[in-house]
Amino acid sequence: DAESLSEADFEYAQDHLRMLSGLYGLLKPLDLMQPYRLEMGTKLANDKGTNLYQFWGNVITDKLNEAISAQGDNVLINLASNEYFKAVKPKNLDAQVITPVFKDCKNGQYKVISFYAKKARGMMARYIIE
Repeated sequence: DAESLSEADFEYAQDHLRMLSGLYGLLKPLDLMQPYRLEMGTKLANDKGTNLYQFWGNVITDKLNEAISAQGDNVLINLASNEYFKAVKPKNLDAQVITPVFKDCKNGQYKVISFYAKKARGMMARYIIE
């Protein structure tokens, strides 16, 4: 529902929000890209190894550090799935990483249900932007 964001919200998101992509690496909200389907966990032989984690190596972490430095922040709120955040090297980040875990109560026990967790991560990103 990006259409309902204000211009100021878009500017804030462009400056502060980053998304991980198996194909493009680290993206800003207004970066242009082609539609594709390539999960970060996909095994894919490349010059650096057998998967996308090896392909991206330190590139994503280095780009995140550049963004953290440019923003003057020392906190990164990680709303990525575990699969995608494995492409980041948290020990090499110049920030404290906060990773919320979204659980639902089912049969009296709290569990991560991926469909709802993904929706909750998106809702939290929007809350931060607004």
